[in-house]
Amino acid sequence: MTTGSPWFRATNEPEPEPIPADPYGGPSSYQEPAPAPYPYTEQAYQDPAQAYQEPPQTYGQPAQTYQEPAQTYREPEPVYEAPYGTAYDASPEAPREDAYTPPYEPYEAPEAPRPSSGDTTVLEAVEPLPGPGRAERRRAAKGGGRSKGRRGGPSATTAGAPTGEQPSAPLSRVEARRAARAAKDSVGVIASRAVGELFITFGVVMLLFVTYQLWWTNVLAGQETDRAKEQIEDTWAKGDADKDDSKPGAFEPGEGFAIMYIPKLDVVVPVAEGINKAKVLDKGMVGHYAEGKLKTAMPSDKQGNFAVAGHRNTHGEPFRYINRLQPGDPIVVETQNAYYTYEMASILPQTSPSNVSVIEPVPKGSGFTKPGRFITLTTCTPEFTSTYRMIVWGKLVEERPRSEGKPKALVG
Repeated sequence: MTTGSPWFRATNEPEPEPIPADPYGGPSSYQEPAPAPYPYTEQAYQDPAQAYQEPPQTYGQPAQTYQEPAQTYREPEPVYEAPYGTAYDASPEAPREDAYTPPYEPYEAPEAPRPSSGDTTVLEAVEPLPGPGRAERRRAAKGGGRSKGRRGGPSATTAGAPTGEQPSAPLSRVEARRAARAAKDSVGVIASRAVGELFITFGVVMLLFVTYQLWWTNVLAGQETDRAKEQIEDTWAKGDADKDDSKPGAFEPGEGFAIMYIPKLDVVVPVAEGINKAKVLDKGMVGHYAEGKLKTAMPSDKQGNFAVAGHRNTHGEPFRYINRLQPGDPIVVETQNAYYTYEMASILPQTSPSNVSVIEPVPKGSGFTKPGRFITLTTCTPEFTSTYRMIVWGKLVEERPRSEGKPKALVG
């Protein structure tokens, strides 16, 4: 019998049987199992690349594209029955036949009630509120227009002002005077305004003057030359023997006695006695040098220089393009008795106005070396100035009586 803890046994308890060392009977009893027979048989080697064969390709039928049959679907339009049994289209464009449209009546605002003749309560005057005193006005001016009453409340000027608006404080007499002086223009502003208006007026006057010089003077000169030509032709038609150009002193200063033709420039201009600017040149005519030391010969003289002057710009400008003349170009002078044809010989583009040698009987610089019958045209240069003079000379090549008709230079 065993008592107590399992770790203690009685002396008379038998020994346990020994456990064998090898459950399989020990190492002496172990035998190696016989190898199993090899399941595969030897076969001849074959290359896998040669033995492989490509499987045949099979193609299916091409895919067919399904096509939806074209069908035009149309939404049926609703048709409604009218209350009276008439079918109509209910689209927005078609108005209903049975729709009621009220007549148009303009709106009239109700008229305010007017007081009757006996009602005096409406027209009764309301007693105005007392205005601020002088001290309050000063405080309002200093405080930027926000004055307060004596007890801190709003003053009489702000009591009636609408909400959200800045009431304007009344100004004192001194402030009103200052504001009036500030509103007035200063002396500098008035002076600058006056100077500006003066310059504008001056510019307008200058523009009108230029227009008058460049355009209107030519119009007036054209009218004057037409009248002078008619007067000269009337004198020739009368056959007045006293108006013979061969007689010295036969013509008065400013009186026309000849007509000059420059076919190349399409110039037909009367020739008058003298070179007075107001009586001759400004009227569009050509003036003959026939006064004092500047006296020159007439076309009918057997020897000498017939010198004339004319404007190049403004007042008819008969000699404006004489710089375009070339040697051999004809210049014809018609008088009462004959036609005198000159040929252009030379030109002096520029010389001093005091150089009177250009109109001498044998003009210097012309190329003529001995006396003859010459013509000299003088005008100002450059254009629109009178600083210098341009000179054109010619020599007589034909004298033809008027009874024989016009010369070839005018006929051609």
